[in-house]
Order: sequence, then structure tokens, then C-alpha cells
Amino acid sequence: MMIAPVLIALLGIPIAAAALLALIPGHRAGALGNIAASGATLVAALVLAAGERDAGTLFFVDDLNAWLVVLTAFVGFTTSLYSAGYIGHEARHRPLEPWQLRFYHAMFQGFMAAMLLALTANNIGLMWVAVEGATLTTALMVSLYRTKAGIEAAWKYFILCGVGIALALFGTILIYLAAQTAQFHGLAAMAWTELQLRAPNFDAAILNIAFVFVLVGYGTKVGLVPLHAWLPDAHAEGPTPISAVLSGQLLNVALYAVLRFKMLLAANDQAMAPGPLMVAMGLLSLLVAGATLYRRRDVRRLFSYSSVEHMGLMTLAFGLGGPIANFAGLLHMAMHALTKSAIFFAVGSMAQSRGSQEISALAGATISHPALGWGFVAAVLAIAGLPPFGIFAAEFMLVTSAIERAPWVGAAIVAGLLLAFGGLIRHLQTVAFAPVPDGAQAIRVAPPLSLYTHLALVLAAGIWLPPPVVAWLRQIAGLLG
Repeated sequence: MMIAPVLIALLGIPIAAAALLALIPGHRAGALGNIAASGATLVAALVLAAGERDAGTLFFVDDLNAWLVVLTAFVGFTTSLYSAGYIGHEARHRPLEPWQLRFYHAMFQGFMAAMLLALTANNIGLMWVAVEGATLTTALMVSLYRTKAGIEAAWKYFILCGVGIALALFGTILIYLAAQTAQFHGLAAMAWTELQLRAPNFDAAILNIAFVFVLVGYGTKVGLVPLHAWLPDAHAEGPTPISAVLSGQLLNVALYAVLRFKMLLAANDQAMAPGPLMVAMGLLSLLVAGATLYRRRDVRRLFSYSSVEHMGLMTLAFGLGGPIANFAGLLHMAMHALTKSAIFFAVGSMAQSRGSQEISALAGATISHPALGWGFVAAVLAIAGLPPFGIFAAEFMLVTSAIERAPWVGAAIVAGLLLAFGGLIRHLQTVAFAPVPDGAQAIRVAPPLSLYTHLALVLAAGIWLPPPVVAWLRQIAGLLG
């Protein structure tokens, strides 16, 4: 099967949909168009993943990006399903103009196109452009309501991530410079497939400097401490579906970029080991985010810090490297994307029901909205790392690998996980089981189908992974080194 037609569909559908949805009036037609485009993109992603691996000058497909393309397209589709009801409620209860609804749906598809372009680009410059495009689209969506807090959050997001992406650009330029020292010129010197083959001949000193800039630059988008300050505001002020795609898609794509550059250093025997830097930043993120969970009052800010914690765990896993830790990191990427987006589906519906996203205002959710409240409880237990959910399996593999190779790292991971677990359970007790506040609104909202779909997948992955999926992840773990 030729790669070009499938890639044209994968990237062309969201681009065309963004242009069309910018013109469609009415939130119902826009929501249906958004769902249809996201569903078609998911079909294209599945066809791409099932096909042959191939590479061209600008685009390529291997096991690593195929895994993330499917995950990104799936979360985009389920979020578009949730978004239809969410935006419909917002259109009825908030002063949103028709142009804002058109803008939202168009930017949703623009964001999807940018994410998929970043994952399939075989050119380090094109990938950088795509990640910057994702920054612009999500910054605009964060400020959708045009409130003072929303505009401030979007501005902070744009400035901090703009600085980060500028540092990533400098790191990208240094990679190209390293290729020049090996007499490697032209467009091919920016292609991942060619860089990976010739990396052993690159100047190790330039590679080392480049990776530091890349880790700090793209690490800002990953949300690693101390580069995470934009994340809580972006989660708290924009529409809830944007929180779902930020945690379920954007953070993974930024980490994917770091992993690609890490593979170049791993191929050069003279370059520094990138693992210790990644382990240090990942462990710092885990511990700081875990401690920060205790004093949150806004439920979406709470789970934004949970995202920082889990991205730290993934970075730490890939920093350790090896077959088990890499497998754990890959599984964790999928499980976190599914679970965290499920949490935001539940949180968004509860906040709409109560008219507030303050934790104290959401108390008694299992009493006032049993189906929604208990779904939220299951999702929080899953993200907290309890069995039999898939995140427990990923964290268990990471801890066992760390204890075997670096016991002090394993002990620090366990301490961080326990710290974060305590913070999450503390707030879960309030939201799920505390008495319903006096005078609380009781707007009935249907529990999102996407919430239970994600929970079912995370539960199934924790109990049994299909052999083809295990083989796929093992293959990718081998690619990562």
C-alpha cells in the first residue's frame, strides 16, 4: 500500500474540515461536522498504522509515530463526540457569539492537523512548524470566552511556550549544523530517517548542546518542572474539551519530539547519555507536582498538575531506557491520554451541572449525579495508579525496572507516587462523597459516552493486552534503544 494517499487523507481531512467549519453556521451543524471529520481522520489513522512502513523526503511512518497517530486520532474523535454536547450546553448558557462557535470547531480541526503533521513529518523543521501551529491553535481556543482570566491564560501560554519553542528551534538548527560537520547537506540533512543513519558521524559536542536546548524547549510543551507554569492556567480557563486534548494529545506529541532527538544521541558513541537529564527532570516533575496537588481548589487545575506528574513519569521511563522501561513509557502514554481525557469529560459535565469548577462546589457528585460521579471516581482511581487499570501496569513495570538498575531512583518514584496518590484521594473524597452544598444547582447532564469508552479501554489494558499490541510496543521499545 502506498503511503502517500493515506497521508493525504490523514492530513487533508482536518485541514479541509477546518476551512469548512469556519463557514458553517449553527453549533449543531458545526458539532456534527467536527465529529464526521474526526471519525474520518481516525479511519485514515487506522489504515496508516495497518499498512506498510515507508519514508519520503518530508513524511515517514514507523512503528513509533504510527502508535501515536492512532492514539491522537482516537482521542480527537472521542473528544469531538463529547464536545458536541459540551459546546451545545455552553451555547445555551453562556454569551457565545455564532462566530465563536465556528471558530472553536475550525480551531479544533486545525489543532488535529498540526498534531498529526508533527507526528508524521520526516523533516525536523517541518515538525517544529507543526508543533508551533498546535501552540497557536490551542492558545486561541484557551481564550475562546474572551474573559480577562482566559485572555491572561492564553497570553501566558503563548509567551512561555513561545520561548520554549524558540529554544527548540535553536536546538533544531544545531542538529543541522552537526550534520554539516559530517559533510551531510541539503534537505536530506533534516530528515529523521537520514539523520538516524548518519548520527554516528556527527560532532558529539554539537549534539550534546543541541539536545539540552531541545529538552528545555520541547520540555516546556511537555509540561516538565520548572517549565510547566502555563499548563494550569490553560487547563482552567479554556473549554473543557481543550483540556482533554492538551493532556491527551499535545503533551504526548511534545514528548515524541524529545524522543526523536534522544535517538540521535543514542546512535553516537561519543555523545553524552541523554538519560540522566531526562531522569532528573522527570523525577523533579513527579515530586513537585505530587506535592502541589494538596492545595488545589480548582478541579481542572488539580488535574493539570496531575498531568505534570504523569509526563514526568514518562520522561523518567524513557530516560532510564531499556526494553522494560521503554515499554512502560509507551504504555503510560496511551493510558494517561485515555484516562486524563476521561477525567476532563467527567469534570466538564459536573462543572456545567453545578455552574462552578471549584472542588468544594462539586461535592457530593455520586449523590446528585450517580452515573457521572461514579465514572469520575473510577477515572481518578485509574489515574492514581490503582489496579486493575492500565496505568498501574505501566507504573509497576517502571518501578521494577528502576529498582533493578538504580534502586534510589526506584525509591524516589515510589515516594512520588505515594505523595500524588494522597493528594488525589484527598480531593476525590470531597468531590465524590462529601455532602452536596446547600443551594447547589442540580442541572441534569447525561454522563458522556466517551468517558466510559475510555475507562473500558484502560481497564481492559490493565487486565489483558492483545498479543499484537504487545508485539507492537516491544518493537517500538527496541527502536528507542
